[in-house]
Amino acid sequence: MTFDPRKAGLTLAAPLLAIVFAVLVTSIVLAAAGDPVGTVWQTIFTQPRPRNVVNIINAASVLYLSALAAAVGFRMNLFNIGVDGQYRIAAFAAAYVAGEAWMPGKLNVLFSILVAVVVGALWAGIAGLLKVTRGVSEVISTIMLNSIATALVAYFLRQVAEKGSNNIHTTTIPASSQLAGFKLVGDAPNAIYTLSVLAVLAGIFYWLLLNRTVFGFNLRATGMSESAAVASGVSVKKMVVVSMLISGGVAGLIGMPLLFGDAYNYGLTFQTGLGFAGIAVALLGRNHPVGIALAALLFAFLNEQSNSLQLKAGVSNDIVNIMQGVIVLSVVIAYEVVRRYNNAAEQRRVAAQLAASRQAEEVPA
Repeated sequence: MTFDPRKAGLTLAAPLLAIVFAVLVTSIVLAAAGDPVGTVWQTIFTQPRPRNVVNIINAASVLYLSALAAAVGFRMNLFNIGVDGQYRIAAFAAAYVAGEAWMPGKLNVLFSILVAVVVGALWAGIAGLLKVTRGVSEVISTIMLNSIATALVAYFLRQVAEKGSNNIHTTTIPASSQLAGFKLVGDAPNAIYTLSVLAVLAGIFYWLLLNRTVFGFNLRATGMSESAAVASGVSVKKMVVVSMLISGGVAGLIGMPLLFGDAYNYGLTFQTGLGFAGIAVALLGRNHPVGIALAALLFAFLNEQSNSLQLKAGVSNDIVNIMQGVIVLSVVIAYEVVRRYNNAAEQRRVAAQLAASRQAEEVPA
């Protein structure tokens, strides 16, 4: 495969356009509110300290897993909006199992991760079965399953939580199963989550699945044209269910770096909202493993740098949420603009080649 600079440039154009547009819109919002535009951007784009770099890497690894879970469905035109619910119920199940410590040491970690993957897959599989057996839109079913998952986790958390505490949570994971992390960034006092490696492994799995397996080919073919896939003998119903199972399984991994590297239990303070953030990251990264990684780093960088906005610029860090929202909205438009430009350029190129060919035929020998 030869490198095509023009194609690579067009691939990068859409997300770059979206980011530039988001910066312009955010600047207008800041100016309209009377906030110091220059100070805000200076604060956000200040070089992060080692501690902040570690936080960015940790946050990006979790966002990456969330985005991969959404991307599996997107590649088949399935909109798994239920990643957040799948992640929550899987993290709770893993935290409960890990707290019970039915296995010693690191085996407890591996067993809990397996439980998280299975629970996440089964929860997502409900939406897949509803779609193929009753024709229920996965968008509707996964949104409803998010609410059900939240209620179930809240109910069971009250049942297993330690009594007499306002901050209810599952039994804390034994010290032998807690993972200290990697000290890889300068003199940072904090560490990179050990289970951040799950993001790397999941990214490799995602790429191999899509590009080196028959299932991945069928998944992409079904996403491009369901009728053509059926004509080729692909069982679309089977693809829907399996794709949702894989998406939910990856969603089950989202909470594992946090659980074993920081929180050590599942409680009221366990991080939420990661499933919806992953959808935005997947869209920005165009469902490509490398693109998703860059998008996850960007979102994690913005989130981390926004923490000092209130102190240095007197501006709420919610402005970053506005910027991220504009990126998500504008990236869809940017992709369409780039696609139309690419199609028009391709038509001009083909027309020029045809004209040159006709001229060559008209020249007498």
